[in-house]
Amino acid sequence: MSLNDFYKIVGVSKQAVHKALNRKLLYNQQLTTVTKVVEKERSKHPSLSLRAIYYKNHPIGIGRDRFELFAKELGYALKRRSYRPRTTNSYGVKRFENKLQCLELNRTDQAWSSDITYYWVNDRFYFITFIIDCFSRRIVGYSVSDSMFTDSTSIPAFRSAVNCRKGILPPYLIFHSDGGGQYYADTFLELTSKYNIANSMCEMAYENGKAERINGVIKNNYLRYWEINDFQTLKKAVTKAVRLYNSDKPHKALKYLSPVKFEQEQVYLQQGKKPMMTKSFDAKVKIIGASSPELS
Repeated sequence: MSLNDFYKIVGVSKQAVHKALNRKLLYNQQLTTVTKVVEKERSKHPSLSLRAIYYKNHPIGIGRDRFELFAKELGYALKRRSYRPRTTNSYGVKRFENKLQCLELNRTDQAWSSDITYYWVNDRFYFITFIIDCFSRRIVGYSVSDSMFTDSTSIPAFRSAVNCRKGILPPYLIFHSDGGGQYYADTFLELTSKYNIANSMCEMAYENGKAERINGVIKNNYLRYWEINDFQTLKKAVTKAVRLYNSDKPHKALKYLSPVKFEQEQVYLQQGKKPMMTKSFDAKVKIIGASSPELS
């Protein structure tokens, strides 16, 4: 029996069969594309969301919804984890006025936010300090230490941030933190005074939401996926995570640009209208123009 006779018996045209075969071929090609794209990005950003992966790569011939559907069928959907350690008891400590309340964020180096978190390696704690630019969400400074002393946490992180900005800071930059002693120690305040920085502090954790958030992003989206067995490996891993977060991770609130790319675009805006963040990140204290870096 010829193929033409077979098509007549089953009541299907040759064209219909070829269309079905082409659809199957296209389906397999799209699955392969999705696999390659997701595997490539997840090798660098283990917890990067499917939507962020799509907008970062814009694969040809497949739309956003189909991309996400295929990726979920292939088992690439993320499983959420909650991890929120506490490292600071702010009761009864010296505080500065919270200068971020109702502040309109419209440029980089207008306000920085900082926090200290811990990471468990081989039966002991190590400590990571981050400083983030509140407008661009870029991690401008960080340090990894084996103690919580000021000289090991807030001071080296601050110096790292100054180096990131090549030693040039605008006057009256706001430095926001929780009430940890590392942020009101005399040695730290001497540094902020040297650069004419206005110190600011929160009373509740949610008022330092950006810095609290970045702790989870780096630890839960990067560090926990990598084999870290000692202090030196942890320091290298944090450096790698910060580089990937700053330069390669797309952020929904930044129109899927990385913080570094977002800052570069601000340079070309000059006196033009700067993009404003539209969603408040802090749950109770409204900070105009502030929203969180995307966790997934």
